[in-house]
Amino acid sequence: MTEETFSYKYKTCWQKRGAMRSEKTRSKSEKNESKETLFSPVSTEEVPPRLLSLPKKPTPKICGSNYPLSIAFIVVNEFCERFSYYGMKAVLTLYFLYFLHWSEDTSTSIYHAFSSLCYFTPILGAAIADSWLGKFKTIIYLSLVYVLGHVVKSLGALPIIGGQMVHTVLSLVGLSLIALGTGGIKPCVAAFGGDQFEEKHAEERTRYFSVFYLSINAGSLISTFITPMLRGDVQCFGEDCYALAFGVPGLLMVIALVVFSMGSKIYRKPPPEGNIVTQVAKCIWFAISNRFNNRSGDIPKRQHWLDWAAEKYPKQLIMDVKALTRVLFLYIPLPMFWALLDQQGSRWTLQATRMNGNLGFFVLQPDQMQVLNPLLVLIFIPLFDLVIYRLVSKCGINFSSLRKMAVGMILASLAFAVAAAVEIKIDRMTPLQPGSQKIFLQALNLADDEVKVTVLGDENNTLLEESIKSFQKMPHYAQLHLKTKSQDFHFYLKYHNLSVYTKHSMEEKNWYSLIILEDGKNISSMMVKVEENKTTNGMTAVRFINTLRKEVNISLGTDISLTVGEDYGVSAYTTLQSGEYPAVHCRTEDKNFSLNMGLLDPGAAYLFVIINRTSQDPQAWKMEDMPTTKLSIAWQLPQYALVTAGEVMFSVTGLEFSYSQAPTSMKSVLQAAWLLTVAVGNIIVLVVAQFSGLVQWAEFILFSCLLLVVCLIFSIMGYNYVPIKPEDLQEPADKQIPYTQGNMINLETKKTKL
Repeated sequence: MTEETFSYKYKTCWQKRGAMRSEKTRSKSEKNESKETLFSPVSTEEVPPRLLSLPKKPTPKICGSNYPLSIAFIVVNEFCERFSYYGMKAVLTLYFLYFLHWSEDTSTSIYHAFSSLCYFTPILGAAIADSWLGKFKTIIYLSLVYVLGHVVKSLGALPIIGGQMVHTVLSLVGLSLIALGTGGIKPCVAAFGGDQFEEKHAEERTRYFSVFYLSINAGSLISTFITPMLRGDVQCFGEDCYALAFGVPGLLMVIALVVFSMGSKIYRKPPPEGNIVTQVAKCIWFAISNRFNNRSGDIPKRQHWLDWAAEKYPKQLIMDVKALTRVLFLYIPLPMFWALLDQQGSRWTLQATRMNGNLGFFVLQPDQMQVLNPLLVLIFIPLFDLVIYRLVSKCGINFSSLRKMAVGMILASLAFAVAAAVEIKIDRMTPLQPGSQKIFLQALNLADDEVKVTVLGDENNTLLEESIKSFQKMPHYAQLHLKTKSQDFHFYLKYHNLSVYTKHSMEEKNWYSLIILEDGKNISSMMVKVEENKTTNGMTAVRFINTLRKEVNISLGTDISLTVGEDYGVSAYTTLQSGEYPAVHCRTEDKNFSLNMGLLDPGAAYLFVIINRTSQDPQAWKMEDMPTTKLSIAWQLPQYALVTAGEVMFSVTGLEFSYSQAPTSMKSVLQAAWLLTVAVGNIIVLVVAQFSGLVQWAEFILFSCLLLVVCLIFSIMGYNYVPIKPEDLQEPADKQIPYTQGNMINLETKKTKL
């Protein structure tokens, strides 16, 4: 979660900002006394002064401390906004897969397209705040867009509104508005909180960012745990309640907006200061175009390609951009790390849907596994800072920032290797699916004695022969081959001295159960199609065969009941929460009784045959209609631990290193570049999911190998990188860049006048 590391940037930026302002004040004082004639380039653009508008009346404090009261509104706002974002995002992949009925690859692609957009829009939000509206108004207006996106998204999850096309359009429009809202306010909220402090309260400001960081993790942790429960444990219109799972985060965003607005009168609201990102982009573009226009051999070369911007932009800006480009060069390999990290909410969640979430004391939803990331982040950051890094240092190992980032990449790569191993294990434990012109068949004998079943082909050749005892089933599904997509099969049933021939039609790629029935001294059969249980939220699927001569009404819960017809009536599948069902209430027209259904595993599909073979109450004969994966979801814990450890070493360390190597004026540019690496990483996943065509475990191996290659490239780049000291970032004022005449803009003399 990259937001968790932003507070480190703001701490560093704000700690240095006070010193910079003091230095600027002294510099301006010296210039006021000077009447020298200076050379300055003629330019149509001036770098806007960075002035901070302070309120005249004292800022209210919290309980007499040095903490402004306004930060309480900002911290609560951030908690609610992060709850809103991560809560909605936690259930997004399963919403695509099971509500919109998209394929796994399409669901993954749209999920990462949304994530990528969320990291492109902060650049737009920063530009609006710095150049036009200011931070306060930008947060207010884009939060309204944010809330509107949640409303549209929740409406798109209501089954009663429109059809598939309407749901898809509403979902995509809602996600676009949410991406604009969350991305637009992302660069503003933390910085706006820092603006509330006076320069003399730098220590309190640092502690504020720690609390701000905690609110991000708390919102993420709680929402990632709660919203999957709202989706799976609450039924809306007979299915998972995605509308509620999206609506509650939307309500939290409304609360965030209201709370933030309540502090309007006590906020310190700095005016727009100009967008440094735009200035940097223009400076680089001017340098490139100016160099291209003056590529003649008669014009002397310059020491650095950015020196070609000297005719239009100040020397200090050019120096800062030079330092910036050195760091940005190291950013080139970084997107691959984010490509792996952000798959926790897509590919890893889809993997969890094929695992058993029953932990004994609690049934874990597949999308709840994402809660491990913020939880482990809170554990690993102090563990690494206070224990691991110190132990490594005592061993005499120079564990530099770039080395930490490389190790973080290796850990993420190992996490995907572990995920591939888990995926292979799941594939081995998951029953094979019938392919083209194939079906799977099993026989269930409900007669009171053994029955011999023979399946004959079109040419009376024996395809299957099995003897099945009373109230038993075949030990496994048998695979039969079809000559066409649909084919008739002949069944020969031998019961005592009775032989019965029957015919059943079956279609390819399906599972079937042949139910053998007894009626006095005769037997018959019926063919029942078995449906795969596609529930992913700890639910189980059950159906019933009623051998009684009376209709049976079965109550499976407060709002779940079904009726099964008499004389071998077969019910449809009904989904219910997995767990123990020792006494299910049933009734006929003249009798009430209970059935013991026992323990129902999540993800399984069961068949219950209601029989009455004694003088006592009817009983339920239970069998597993379709086997389910028995691999526990806890096997995902190692891969989550590895990737989170990699995130702590890579993300936190990467931002700290970047900000130590770039001038203070370039901090916002670095933030924009860092967010862009996250966006590009999500695009990589989108492309691979759509065009690789690999099975899942092979795709995990591909990502693991790609990151190892990128790690090697990054290590070579880091080995050749020469770190610069912070004091070297400021060049003496008297050091001049030599300019040349030619096709350049002329220089004129001006008198400094302030």
